[in-house]
Amino acid sequence: MWQTDCLSEVRNPMRQYRAVIFDMDGVIVDSEPIHERAFLEVFAEMGYADNHGMDFPAYYGRSDRALWEDFVAKHHPPYPFEQLVEWKQTKLIELLRRERPIFPDVPRLLAELEPHYAIALASGSSHNVIREVLALGGLARFFKAVVSIQDVGRSKPAPDVFLRAASLLGMTPSDCVVVEDSIVGVQAGRAAGMDVIAITNSVPRERLGEATHVVDDYHQIAALLLPEGKRSRPRPRQAALACQSNCKGASA
Repeated sequence: MWQTDCLSEVRNPMRQYRAVIFDMDGVIVDSEPIHERAFLEVFAEMGYADNHGMDFPAYYGRSDRALWEDFVAKHHPPYPFEQLVEWKQTKLIELLRRERPIFPDVPRLLAELEPHYAIALASGSSHNVIREVLALGGLARFFKAVVSIQDVGRSKPAPDVFLRAASLLGMTPSDCVVVEDSIVGVQAGRAAGMDVIAITNSVPRERLGEATHVVDDYHQIAALLLPEGKRSRPRPRQAALACQSNCKGASA
């Protein structure tokens, strides 16, 4: 089973859902640092030596266009806006192909959720980037619906991508639970009228307080969503680390 004896905070099951909607960046793939590197490579090729005042974590969960809009407003680079968007996307795809940063426990979690839930992906990334990520891990087969920021009018924290995903699945918001890692993603899920499980891959636990539940790893997600007999056992090192972390928190 996934859970350990120390995971008391995730033993109480959440209410019944029919669908799980995953964010991609920072949840399926460890891509937030790679996004930053891709932006920095483009900045360098334009002649900017550093991040030029862009606070990358502030854009976690948002689309590339949001960062580029702010960058252009501040620095007025001599390039068309769409060229900047494509330039960075090309860099990102190169890095994804080279590093293949799928979170190791994600394929197993998806495989175990699939018999029990309709699964969707709702991402602030483009369809080109989504296709690259899902191809890396052979994950496309798990998702009954895939929604990109390109499919909707507004990016997170607006609820559009999650509402679109629920609609494609034929579900109501109350049927769905969202898995997110960013503050704006949690806000978007809640604005959609959905419960949200936030995983602390990108943002400290204390900043994810709007989520319905905050977890530290994927076996805790499984403990929330899967019947006990359907969960796989975590790798020994992960179980020990989870136990150590949770027990310290309980004794503090």
